[in-house]
Amino acid sequence: MAVQETYALGQRYIGCGAQWGKITVTQVPGNALGAYLDGGEIEVLCSAQDATGDTMNAGEIVVHGSAGDATGYAMRGGAIYVRDNGGYRCGIHMKEYRDKVPVLVVGGSCGSFLGEYQAGGTILVLGIGCEDRAPVGNFCGTGMHGGRIYLRTRFLPPNLPEQVAVAEPQSADLERIRPLVGRFCEKFGGDPESLLAGHFFVLTPNTSNPYHQLYVNN
Repeated sequence: MAVQETYALGQRYIGCGAQWGKITVTQVPGNALGAYLDGGEIEVLCSAQDATGDTMNAGEIVVHGSAGDATGYAMRGGAIYVRDNGGYRCGIHMKEYRDKVPVLVVGGSCGSFLGEYQAGGTILVLGIGCEDRAPVGNFCGTGMHGGRIYLRTRFLPPNLPEQVAVAEPQSADLERIRPLVGRFCEKFGGDPESLLAGHFFVLTPNTSNPYHQLYVNN
């Protein structure tokens, strides 16, 4: 695989639409890193700014630090792994189609409105370093109508919308997240079995109180 090293401090759109190869970024990139990524790989050896992986279709982005607001905005495929924390509105408008199932894994915490209007895909927040509190902010999953959000925590998310159902994960859920935890630990270190032994919640759309009721009077 071809490797391109990009030395960047503030440049936007690095790797935009890349279909092949690997880009390694050693300084903080600007907004929209990997926008429309379509098969290439991007590894950031520090933190990233807003809109990382905006509308990406395939490929992988690995961030050895934190990522800003709207990480994974409108993802349609591929995977994003963030070692530390994510900002506000991560995973907003994620969607899936057939074998295109996007994945966003965050090791620490995320801000408010995680998975807002989520229509598909998988979001996993491991809550590392957040053992005394919920690893997400307010209104997690607002307007979600597809996909799943997994939270490794014993604390319910604050101000959870009525359109979101929260439950204990079933065996099928644990099997779904097992390879994601393993991949996270391959990239950043850690013991996958120790992480998997933690308590998880799974958030899905509440079919008895669906999203469309936000826009009707009865």
